[in-house]
Amino acid sequence: MTSLPEDPPLLVSEDDRDAAVRRVQEAYAEGHIAHEDMDERLQRVLTAKTRGELASALASLPEENAGRTSTIAAAGGRIKRRGAWHVPRVLKVASAFGRVRLDLSRAVIDHPVVDIELQLGTGRAKITVPRDAIVDLEGLHTGWKDTRYKPRRHSGPGGPRIRISGTMGFGRLTIRHARRSPV
Repeated sequence: MTSLPEDPPLLVSEDDRDAAVRRVQEAYAEGHIAHEDMDERLQRVLTAKTRGELASALASLPEENAGRTSTIAAAGGRIKRRGAWHVPRVLKVASAFGRVRLDLSRAVIDHPVVDIELQLGTGRAKITVPRDAIVDLEGLHTGWKDTRYKPRRHSGPGGPRIRISGTMGFGRLTIRHARRSPV
């Protein structure tokens, strides 16, 4: 009787490795591990060939921080973010009246997926995403006007996925890709 072949070990992808490096660095930055321990774990992460080896390098670290949720809210007036601001994993934007302007083209985006949840009454919203971003609008419900968005024909790999959801009342959402990559 022949035995069944074992499943081959799962190889580490670059995304897995990058996420593991970030997790070790976060654990050090939050004071969970010493500098020497960080160096040793990073060496193990960078040389890991299988997911099992990667998991052992991450053993005993605190659970991965799924990212923070930030809320920007205003009853009226403008909500504006631009420049080199830090984009959280989940961003909730609420405005009863007024304009919303989010420029992510030069923002610091540490997560491969960013969820932006809009709860807007009246007023316009404009979101500028990085040149290589992939935009997903499936969770967005518009009441009065359709969203203006023209996807890029050639989105390169490696850009963040920006998932926009929520509700737009009496306003229009315009989404555009940055013309240039940040300097």
